[in-house]
Amino acid sequence: MLIEIKNLQKGYKVGTKERLVLKNLNLEIEESSINVILGPSGSGKSTLLNIIGGVDRADSGTVTVNGTDICIFSDAKLTEYRRNTVGFVFQFYNLVPNLTVKENIEVVANISKNPIDCDEVLKAVDMLAFKKSFPHEISGGEQQRVSIARAIVKNPTLLLCDEPTGALDFETSKTVLKLLQEVNQKFKTTIIMITHNEAISAMANRVFKLRSGEIIDSYVNRETLPAERIEW
Repeated sequence: MLIEIKNLQKGYKVGTKERLVLKNLNLEIEESSINVILGPSGSGKSTLLNIIGGVDRADSGTVTVNGTDICIFSDAKLTEYRRNTVGFVFQFYNLVPNLTVKENIEVVANISKNPIDCDEVLKAVDMLAFKKSFPHEISGGEQQRVSIARAIVKNPTLLLCDEPTGALDFETSKTVLKLLQEVNQKFKTTIIMITHNEAISAMANRVFKLRSGEIIDSYVNRETLPAERIEW
């Protein structure tokens, strides 16, 4: 098991009151799997993803990754964990506008311990022909491909995707989801994707449904659907 989360709680102060965002949450993620976390806005999806990614800290509970509880890490150790273990893909691409496609990827490769060759990654996301282009010269879907390449060039164990198709049209969304499946198969990267779109769950090995900070259901798909066959 790559990730084991036990009794996870996280709250935020709202005025004088504390609002629990995650409530005694438990889940497990298998290595090299695709996982989808479903839930409406405000259900705690992003908070959970940020804690797994070492961006935020839990109030209590444990998040064990590769046998080590990251909740006890110092800030410096969490930075190292994010750099070496985790890749992030967001709804908005966050590319550096004055760097080329390849330079956006090299920025991450240059600070990584065991990076994949940049051209190999660009070829994997079908963007090698655009490596000298700037972000404003390519489409939104192509920018999202570059953001995925930037996330996987560090050769992460874990790829965390926060609504990666949220800003894309239907056909482009399916192209990006197909790419994520290919990344999982080619690089054996464990993927956790949060979304409110239930149709996307058909491509996952395991699905978790989150509501008001609690997992209300989880199940394993015996057969996963190729991304190009997903309809919504």
